[in-house]
Amino acid sequence: MTSVLLLRAASKDVPDKYESSFVAAGYAPTSIPVLETSLTNTGILVRILSNTSTGFSGVILTSARACQAWKSASDLVATPSLVRWCALPFYVVGKSTASALREIDGAPKDIRGEDSGNAEQLARYILNDARRMSGKLLYLTGDKNRDTLPSILASNNLILHQLQVYETRGSARFASDLADVLSKGTDDTGLWWIVYFAPSAAESVTPALNLHFDIAGGKEDPSQKRRQACVAAIGPTTHDFLRDTLKLHVHAVASKPTPDDLVSAIKAHDGINSVAA
Repeated sequence: MTSVLLLRAASKDVPDKYESSFVAAGYAPTSIPVLETSLTNTGILVRILSNTSTGFSGVILTSARACQAWKSASDLVATPSLVRWCALPFYVVGKSTASALREIDGAPKDIRGEDSGNAEQLARYILNDARRMSGKLLYLTGDKNRDTLPSILASNNLILHQLQVYETRGSARFASDLADVLSKGTDDTGLWWIVYFAPSAAESVTPALNLHFDIAGGKEDPSQKRRQACVAAIGPTTHDFLRDTLKLHVHAVASKPTPDDLVSAIKAHDGINSVAA
């Protein structure tokens, strides 16, 4: 059975949706947290949400961490103000972000764009959806967000109010967590899949991965006895970072950031290879 290393924290849902999808497809998945996240500017967000005359016409959230920041601030806001905000459209990237938003008590009902696979697709969706909006959009970001979405919206005269609400750094435990996983009797000779979920942690965890896996595509040193692995990315943004910045060959890219689309991309690669063999 092919092992799959998922470079993300397993969700609190039992069972985890990504792990369940891989198990159902005949793979052996393991999730390892790669990031540590802390919230920032919560007080500023509380003040924005408490103001009933801010002129906003929608909210943009592109990650589950942004949803966490929204929840943290909304817990401190009076109900009347929060009700007004939750009547606005909320724009999200992917079903996982939409799911994280829906899990919040008193979550907004009007959630749009969840079929968007990345920030560019969401920006195009917003442009089409928000033509008649007169107010600005509140965009909650992390410290490593790219400018793709803001640039597209700004070039079409949509006004954004951006606020960084979280920051991320590589997990200090990743190397030891990885060693623990690999010490538990896993097959050293079989092919592995390593799945990257975001550029933000890729640079910090790849050196540790290179100690155990041959993912760089260079000439292998027989004395190292590293495991063979293919690389997958959750979407095009992550794929481009792995290819252009880390110089990794990416074997599979999910068409949308969902468990089923990720599994389908990996199965397609494995199927092509098995037929070719």
